[in-house]
Amino acid sequence: MKKILSIVLAVAFLFSVAGVAVAGEYTGKPITAKLASEEIEGDFMTVWARNFSDHMKKWSDGKIDITVYPYGTLGATGDINELAQMGVVEFVFSDYAWISSYVPQAQVLALNYLLPTEKVPEVLDWMVQNGDFMPLLEQHFRKNNLIPLSVMYEGWQWVTSNKPIQSPEDMKGLKVRLMSSKLLVETYKAYGASPTPMSYGEVYSSLQMGLIDAQVNPLFAIYSMKFFEVQDYATQLKSEPFLGIPTVNKAFFESLTKDAQEEMKRFWAESIIPAGEWIDNRNAGDMEKMKKAKPDLTFTVLDDDAIAKFEARAETVYPKFTQIGGEGADEVLETVLKDIENAKAAVGLK
Repeated sequence: MKKILSIVLAVAFLFSVAGVAVAGEYTGKPITAKLASEEIEGDFMTVWARNFSDHMKKWSDGKIDITVYPYGTLGATGDINELAQMGVVEFVFSDYAWISSYVPQAQVLALNYLLPTEKVPEVLDWMVQNGDFMPLLEQHFRKNNLIPLSVMYEGWQWVTSNKPIQSPEDMKGLKVRLMSSKLLVETYKAYGASPTPMSYGEVYSSLQMGLIDAQVNPLFAIYSMKFFEVQDYATQLKSEPFLGIPTVNKAFFESLTKDAQEEMKRFWAESIIPAGEWIDNRNAGDMEKMKKAKPDLTFTVLDDDAIAKFEARAETVYPKFTQIGGEGADEVLETVLKDIENAKAAVGLK
């Protein structure tokens, strides 16, 4: 039933997008472009990058041809963001952490316990389409020759480890692999862990050899990259939804016709909610696959009291964002907090 629902949602989404943009209305010159994805074939970023490529090809009557390159085909997670900044590839689908080496302001999305625990895609949808944060973020991306097209929800981050985690005390000294972000490092230090930024492709072997004790990723990545094979526990802190930022090279984007620019932004903005439904179904299915493949793997969602302890420590890191979040970090933080409150009100959250 879940598989049928997932297929129906995906088909309905594709028809809804295609129904707005009629093939043949693009009058610009033929375009060929490359899109580097941070994730492997079949995972969220690559699947939705291909949806984007298919949509733009249909909308332009075949004149806009975007080739998608999954993780590893054009370099590691840090490399592909640099390639997009340089214009070697025209698009990159990365996350708030890895792209922060070029746009430190994006790290505001890595603040733990920033977003509500419910209706995250709906909140992001309101922020991208109605808020002040996205235009402000775009200003900072543009200074680095990049333009963000949206912010996409990919499910909640989980901590996998070889010992149970019930409180910050259980994280003391734990060598945890993180994405490359100064803010994430400071957050997990606040939890008591010993954070270790590391490229995606190195995580499995590092867990296997005991170079790290734990790692943080959404469920689909834990399954597809097989991290669960070398870990015994998966813990949900409800602290951080994993967020992807489809991004385009500024010079390339500005070379496009205005209608093509608008269509690209429209596709990604209108994908936030259906993509959120797609990934929730995918994550639920991958959890069941992991339970079946490794019955002794323990999944735990912390209760409110345990979460409150982590949240109290996470909030001590918020002031550090204004120090490491680059130029205008104070304004970025103030704007995102305001947008989140307005979005929550708009979607009926307290």
